[in-house]
Amino acid sequence: MDDKKTLSARVRTADFGSAGSRRLLRNGEIPAVIYGKNVPLHVIVNAHEFEMKKSGFSESTLISLNVEGEANHNVFVKSYQEDLLNRCIHHIDFYEVTAGHVVRTHVRIELDGSPVGCRAGGVLDQVIHELEIECLPKDLPEVIKADVSALDLNEALRVDQIQLPAGVKVLEDPEATIATVRMVKEEAAPAADEAADATAATDATAAASTDSAAK
Repeated sequence: MDDKKTLSARVRTADFGSAGSRRLLRNGEIPAVIYGKNVPLHVIVNAHEFEMKKSGFSESTLISLNVEGEANHNVFVKSYQEDLLNRCIHHIDFYEVTAGHVVRTHVRIELDGSPVGCRAGGVLDQVIHELEIECLPKDLPEVIKADVSALDLNEALRVDQIQLPAGVKVLEDPEATIATVRMVKEEAAPAADEAADATAATDATAAASTDSAAK
């Protein structure tokens, strides 16, 4: 497994509670819990390692969590708590998956290709950015690519039209629109109206000035 998809941890056996958590954070460590098939396991993760790798972790990233003294745990990052002031993470929840058991999660959609309609002046608009799927852990994709190169003006790509990786089932409405190519509306007309209004206002001011002079 790619090193970017691994994390090291050790079991947390003592010093629980908020005071203990603060001590861990001061020492460059993050308290965490692994939820899943067994009783929740309290562990400690190196803060620097997690910060360096978290940008590569999504809801669908399967991570090998190497817990000291135990077999590896295959987990997702379920959530983490972050201090918005100093940007420090102070707690992580992992969710463990079991080989051979179906998992359900959300995977990001990545549009691929240059639509025909864009070359004719259209604009590509992505409507859905992720899909809820289910599959075995071994079949879990990081992203699902959707080919939009054949889309012409005023055409749409639906969920049931994309090519899915083997073993992946989508749990969304098959007729939901993923992306569409639309023509940009002209903005010249409003600009012309504003110019006409400005001209009319100038003419009215000039007429009023003439009347005043005549009196």
